Amino acid sequence: MTKRISIGTWAYSIGPYADKPVPFTEVVTKLHELGFDGLELGGFGVHPNPDLQKTKEERAKVRELWESRGMGCSGLAADLWSEKLITAPDDSSYLATFKKNVAFCNDLGIDVIRVDTTEDPGVLGQVPGEEAKPVQVPYADALKRVAGTWRKCAQHAADHGVRVVWEFEPGFAFNKPSDIFRVLDAVGHDNFSTMYDTCHANMVARHGSRQPGQRETLKGGARELAEKLKSKIGRVHLIDSDDSLHDNHTSTHPPFGEGHLDFDDLMPAIVAAGCPDDWWTIDLCFWPDAWKATAKCKVAIDKLAQKYG
Repeated sequence: MTKRISIGTWAYSIGPYADKPVPFTEVVTKLHELGFDGLELGGFGVHPNPDLQKTKEERAKVRELWESRGMGCSGLAADLWSEKLITAPDDSSYLATFKKNVAFCNDLGIDVIRVDTTEDPGVLGQVPGEEAKPVQVPYADALKRVAGTWRKCAQHAADHGVRVVWEFEPGFAFNKPSDIFRVLDAVGHDNFSTMYDTCHANMVARHGSRQPGQRETLKGGARELAEKLKSKIGRVHLIDSDDSLHDNHTSTHPPFGEGHLDFDDLMPAIVAAGCPDDWWTIDLCFWPDAWKATAKCKVAIDKLAQKYG
């Protein structure tokens, strides 16, 4: 199928842009001018989100911004970071926030919602080279909590026509290759799959970044991880990796050509792994000059789509 191209709007509202976010209408206008098929909405801060646009009428106006230009919205990165998925005594608050965001998806015509484990890898044990975290949860207990909550989320989202994708990464707990499969198996729901981000896959599978205890990597790195995730990928994010971390927290997201990933080696494995939709999404999260880098990235991903899409 021909790939549709989007980009995460959070690149223009957090990190280097936190003090002066690019206005959302300007984002949509510029992406349309650059030939994007859509955007992936970072639903937090000053950009559209369920706490800013509370009514269906307000949300309809947001949706019209991209639909009037013939664009779509590939997904929602929901603001769940104030919630504790692992260390909270119960999941009532997390579930309420999740459901609020699913309703927002429905009002905006969005059919994919992104989640992560919300808490630092250190809650599962000592991360080598880092200060020990004050709160640690036994692995089995943490896995049971995460899987139980996400199973409820997957069912609720399925009932409302929204798919749930989990973005694994160095910045949050359950960031070893084996963790990914344990979580997938423990959730065990057809409406729950992974978001495969190329820079995160590199840092998790090749470098074992910020993993508690014994470091775990795969000989084939990001490519091998994609191969192992066949039929378990629900959304693809494409961006380069320079093998580093941003602020010793999450993977650095450099523009295409400014990192070390071999996309000719990686892309066939991603394509063969399969994905239930036709979107490929650029992610320039925390990149200091994301607004200027967007055009360059669009040219690069168009070439990948022409070759592999």
